Amino acid sequence: MTPSDTLTNTNEPAVLVPAGLKDYIAIARPDNWVKNVFMMPGVLFAFIIYRVPLDAALFVKLVLGLASTCLVASANYVINEYLDAEFDKFHPLKKKRTSVVRVVNPTLVYTEWLVLAVVGLVLAYQISIQFVLMSAFLLFMGVMYNVRPFRTKERVYLDVLSESVNNPIRFALGWFIVAPALSLATFNAAGFFSSLPPSSIIVAYWMGGAFLMATKRFAEYRLIKDPQLAGLYRRSFKFYTEHSLLISMFFYALTCSFFLGIFLIKNRIELLISFPFFALLFSWYLRIGLLENSPVQGSEKLYTRKWFMLYVFLFCGLLITLMFVRIPFLSNLLEERYNFNQL
Repeated sequence: MTPSDTLTNTNEPAVLVPAGLKDYIAIARPDNWVKNVFMMPGVLFAFIIYRVPLDAALFVKLVLGLASTCLVASANYVINEYLDAEFDKFHPLKKKRTSVVRVVNPTLVYTEWLVLAVVGLVLAYQISIQFVLMSAFLLFMGVMYNVRPFRTKERVYLDVLSESVNNPIRFALGWFIVAPALSLATFNAAGFFSSLPPSSIIVAYWMGGAFLMATKRFAEYRLIKDPQLAGLYRRSFKFYTEHSLLISMFFYALTCSFFLGIFLIKNRIELLISFPFFALLFSWYLRIGLLENSPVQGSEKLYTRKWFMLYVFLFCGLLITLMFVRIPFLSNLLEERYNFNQL
């Protein structure tokens, strides 16, 4: 008997109950909307650059932007959970998900996806053309990640990179809540790309997200313990090992740090003070990821790590402070002390 036979015979419910309204709400995962906090750095950086007034109009755009992103993200979660049901039954924790233990109606699932996507995009259009395009990109990446024949989540390394690209998308969405809107009459590709956030922070955000996602993959792989069973849950796990995942995590962290340093030096020198605290944040998260039954892969919520969450809260406070406080002597770090052309 294979591991999949054992798991299927002993853990699958004998009788599946038809999904109800609460189940269809659950597969949209409103509890995951907290991830959209990754929009806020984009909002803050754009606010510093464009110096827009803090008024009711900005507040309304912020509310609309958050609501739009939550709905589009939920549309992605709906198809994720439905299309993953045949694989989640092989995961020790995800086998309890709604689509595994309930009979969901495909018509209702795709209708839910469509309604969430359309309403999210309509709200996005109220903000700017740039915002609706980035929202559509977030929706598109959900399709690429989950839907065959693409289903990038089954491709080794591409699974991490295609999922973590949602982080810079969220940063850009926050940015475009504040950034000046392009008019529909004069809109063109050149104008759109020139209005994007600096490429250094986009890459840093992407690689930072890849580090978090690879750590989650590492924790999941260790939780399942059986490589054959892990491959049934996610095809990319047929090619991963603990060593290869650890090496990829190291690569993502280094790349994130490099591009983050470029961004801080070019755009906000005061934030260099936060760099050691960034390093501690990554190191602490890695330590949590190395635990048995690590909370980064879902055995418990990460917010149960109270000291870590306190550190995150204080760290965010430090970042906000440094974004609004000038420290003149730090500009000396950018001065040329030597003329290397004369050496």
